[in-house]
Amino acid sequence: MAASQAKALGKLLALCVTAGVVLAAILFPYVGGMGVAANRVSDTIAAVPADLVAADLPLGSTILDRNGQPIAYLYDQDREIAKPEEIPQHMRDAIVGIEDHRFYEHKGLDTQRSLKAVGGFIANESAGGGSTLTQQYVKNYLAFVVATDEAGRKEAMAHSPARKIREAKLALEIERLMTKDEILVRYLNLVPFGGNVYGIKAAARTYFDTTPDKLTLPQSAFLAGLVNKPSTLLKDPVQGLERRNLVIDRMLATGFLKEGPAAADAAKKAPLGLVEGRNNRPNDCGNLSGGTTTGFFCGYVLDYLAKAGFSKNQLKRGGYVIKTTMDPVATEQAKKAAENQVAKNTPGIANVMAIVEPGSDKHPVRALVANRDFGVDASKGQTAYRLPSTITRFGAGSIYKVFTAAAAMEKGVGVLDTVNVPASYTSPIYKNGGKAYTVTNDSSAGDTQMTLQQALAKSPNTGFVILEERAGLNNVVDMSVRLGLRDSMQTVNSGGEKPDPNAKKADQRISQEQWVKDSKIGSFTLGVTVTSVLELANVAATIVSDGKWCPPSPIEQLTDRDGKPVTVNEPSCDQAVEPGLARSLGQGMSQDTISGTAAGAANRMGWDGRQMVAKTGTTQIHQSAGFIGATPNLAGAVMTFSDGDSPKPICDGARPTLCRTGNIYGGKVPAETWFEAMKPLHKDIRPVPLPPGDPKYMG
Repeated sequence: MAASQAKALGKLLALCVTAGVVLAAILFPYVGGMGVAANRVSDTIAAVPADLVAADLPLGSTILDRNGQPIAYLYDQDREIAKPEEIPQHMRDAIVGIEDHRFYEHKGLDTQRSLKAVGGFIANESAGGGSTLTQQYVKNYLAFVVATDEAGRKEAMAHSPARKIREAKLALEIERLMTKDEILVRYLNLVPFGGNVYGIKAAARTYFDTTPDKLTLPQSAFLAGLVNKPSTLLKDPVQGLERRNLVIDRMLATGFLKEGPAAADAAKKAPLGLVEGRNNRPNDCGNLSGGTTTGFFCGYVLDYLAKAGFSKNQLKRGGYVIKTTMDPVATEQAKKAAENQVAKNTPGIANVMAIVEPGSDKHPVRALVANRDFGVDASKGQTAYRLPSTITRFGAGSIYKVFTAAAAMEKGVGVLDTVNVPASYTSPIYKNGGKAYTVTNDSSAGDTQMTLQQALAKSPNTGFVILEERAGLNNVVDMSVRLGLRDSMQTVNSGGEKPDPNAKKADQRISQEQWVKDSKIGSFTLGVTVTSVLELANVAATIVSDGKWCPPSPIEQLTDRDGKPVTVNEPSCDQAVEPGLARSLGQGMSQDTISGTAAGAANRMGWDGRQMVAKTGTTQIHQSAGFIGATPNLAGAVMTFSDGDSPKPICDGARPTLCRTGNIYGGKVPAETWFEAMKPLHKDIRPVPLPPGDPKYMG
């Protein structure tokens, strides 16, 4: 067969198929028993018509700080819903004039338009597309609303008789159920306008930095033309101008520009006027102005909501407004302090802080910061790891002695009771790799005994290992969970294995909690297990909340696209320890900033002397150090640790650096960071004394 004959035959087949599709679409809703093929098409769209009429379009979510200011937008499609009254008549006329000038005459299908398109194809001429605006609405709805991935989108856009039949049938249904104005408004809110911009409201903002109601005639004409081939027109201003002017000419020719030729000529002379650089809405954590600081908090919000059953994809399409507990002032002060103490570009050293507000029914998270900026450019001191809220690879050192003290108090040890603190102590209970477990004190000024309150301030290792024996290791571990380490202690310990040798290797990995208990890790009181800065801050909040633990919540309120509140399934608060024990423990921790390991930092940073609970901590080879502290108003924790690929000890000189031996302590950079951040935050808060201890626990 000659090539010309084959080409003619192909065009004839195309005409037959198209004509058959149109006929099938007209008859399909009214004719039964069309066979297996038709049934398959019907099955794929059985439940769609109602959705096409009433279902919500994908809409991104907005994350706000506690003052209602945006800190992030999340979207799969950058869309804002324009109300009917916000869309000017010339925008409606422009899209109808260029895409479907018989829109107000047909019932969803335009047979003349479809056959003309095929005729143009056979004659090698362009006669425009064969789909009506209603059919285009169906196609875009199936592609950008029903389809949730690229494969589904391609299937919805596929050029096939089955798709044409589906679109035609649904177009007829829509025209029966909706008015023309309703179809047009939904179309303009649905269709893509290039890039990730969907709907007329986002398009007006992105390309002209305006709102739909303020669009001019030439701007409306450009946007109407953009729907046809956005990528080409946005790249080439000359083609963009030509396309805009074509739309204006078509509006005039089809009677949709009632102002007449003079208005058309004036509109065609107007410059294109696109916003330079595009006014796209930033997407995801860290991309809004200031996001390098707020990105850590935003990331925690996503993690927290995921645990509550809200997936990120759901947030990107559900149109939620998430008002968080983030305090921009606390965030700014904490960020400033973290960077002042350890510059953001310091190689291998992170300085991380979390601030939580105490309370009897909620513990709102106020700030999550690091000396690092949130981002992906390490050369600029950025990291995408959620440093303040995830589990760090290092321990918090002697901060964990707080758990030992609390567990010992439940066993009858009073805050003012005397405890033994020998210079060296070998435990008869705990082992170190099968050998005797011996601990020594860095410095105890020759003391061999002191009160528990003094011990919490001066932090002798030996005394707390002895107390751990008395309280029972399991009870100390349980206390750490009760007071706040609820995720940290459930983290899988890669070195711990179950005793069952027949278990699969993947099943042998156990939690930190179980590993410490099973292996009798006596050094737990010295803070050797991985931890979370946020959970440490919440431990301090629990202590000054009369022992009431609440989840460190970043959520103030969640509302849907209609402004209606949505319930977030958060863990309920519980009484971790008796109020009397918590108050007494607070009194026990009240001397660290006065005569203990944090006193120097408090003096250097000009702390006002108000009462607070505090505890410092340092790991054995100085790869990390930490500080927790709380007033009745605010609680916080700081950890300074080696965050490079090859962790090294940290030396605390004029500026912290990585070194061979290390000399950093919790009473240095971590405590100084805490005081620098918290001092201005307490400036206008009247000092409130810590509540007195319960005689039952004071001794």
